[in-house]
Amino acid sequence: MKRVNLLQLLFLLFAMPVSAQIFGGKNHSEKLDQLIAGNYNSIAPGVVFLVAEKGKVIYEKGVGTASKELNVPMRPEMIFQIGSITKQYTAVAVLQLVEQGKISLQDSISKFVEDFPYKGHTITVENLLTHTSGLVDYEVLDFHIPNAIRIDLSPKQLIDSIAKLPLGFIPGTKYNYSNSNYLLLGYIIERITGKKYSQYLQENIFMPAGLTNTYYNQPGQIIMNRACGYTKDSTGNRNVGYISMNQVFSAGALLSNASDLFKWHQALYSYKLLKKETLEKAFTPFRLSTGDSSEYGYGWFIRNFQGNRSIGHGGAIDGFRASEIYFPEKDIFIAGLSNSDDDAFFRLFENVIVQVMGKYLKTSYKDLKIPDAILDSYIGSYTFMEDTTNYINIHREGSRLYADLSNKTGTNMPLLAQSQTIFYLPVVKRIPTTIEFIVEGEKVRGLYWIQDKKHVTKKQNSKTSTF
Repeated sequence: MKRVNLLQLLFLLFAMPVSAQIFGGKNHSEKLDQLIAGNYNSIAPGVVFLVAEKGKVIYEKGVGTASKELNVPMRPEMIFQIGSITKQYTAVAVLQLVEQGKISLQDSISKFVEDFPYKGHTITVENLLTHTSGLVDYEVLDFHIPNAIRIDLSPKQLIDSIAKLPLGFIPGTKYNYSNSNYLLLGYIIERITGKKYSQYLQENIFMPAGLTNTYYNQPGQIIMNRACGYTKDSTGNRNVGYISMNQVFSAGALLSNASDLFKWHQALYSYKLLKKETLEKAFTPFRLSTGDSSEYGYGWFIRNFQGNRSIGHGGAIDGFRASEIYFPEKDIFIAGLSNSDDDAFFRLFENVIVQVMGKYLKTSYKDLKIPDAILDSYIGSYTFMEDTTNYINIHREGSRLYADLSNKTGTNMPLLAQSQTIFYLPVVKRIPTTIEFIVEGEKVRGLYWIQDKKHVTKKQNSKTSTF
């Protein structure tokens, strides 16, 4: 069952012309209306989008249905589960405690979680914040219990289970997105403050930031304007099943609406919650011990493409999808919320970004038309020979191939065909990246993942399976 599985493609960067105002006016709003209205219905009962430029909301609209049973129309103020966007709030809570001298980024987590193993390696608070701990995501745990996700296991019970799993790598040497990191951070917040995670956020984040529509999701709580969550099966939309918020906790248990996501953004940049130097560090990609940059700071993804820097996060939890992104140089903030767990929402969100920011890509790379039969032969999963824990999934939508990376640093990345075997990935970091499929006879044997020699050497991958 998918819970807080983050989809990081949401933070694609796009080239755009410099102007006093990038998005605005009746014509732009109408085009955005048409884009959303023409695409949301196949994805979710309803969606909400907000666009702000230079500190002012210039577009905010809800489309569709918030409750199918009651036939309640979607309105901009509707409240959604935001999944892993929660990690931003958890990170800020930890950084507040750092500023107060109650915790250090270099503290070992064993200082707060007694008898935690890995004595041969030190896992620091900073490792948790940056997903460089090596801890395996607790979503892989098998409790051998039917519907285990519905059981209110305590965070400590989950932590004890995580502790029994081996590290995926030496802390600080690699980046691997894992909800276990932020589960532990929530537990540490409670140990240091003596307060429930939800209480600490209410007193130290929600209230100071003026977030009147942001909540920790607690069973039984009546929340006005809460949108119902849906999932899809062969018959269409159906109500999403219950999952325990205890198991989601500080990795993804918050609810909010588009307006409060923007207020949260404004509170951060007015330095109501953290000092400027602390926030700037949170928005700086963590540098691994290898010298490589991970594209993740403290609770945010930070990416660049053709000179445009973005800061953001996405959220995926049963019944809902969410995303927010900020382009600081242009002072453009975009938030999107969906009351369905259909991942196609992220493609719509990407298209909204394109509409707001201008042209999708400014690139001299061509995009050839390749026969569908050839594209279909490339569909499958490819494992790195040098690192079998990571793989690339290739799938097709329409007449284009897309790539998903198992470490979540790229999802639904479009491939631009340069020839029948060579494809360019325009959305990978700032590094020119190309995929070349290895074809022997009529069989696809693997692919080469090619990047600038200064960053990554040529890697051959073996094809492990097809869909």
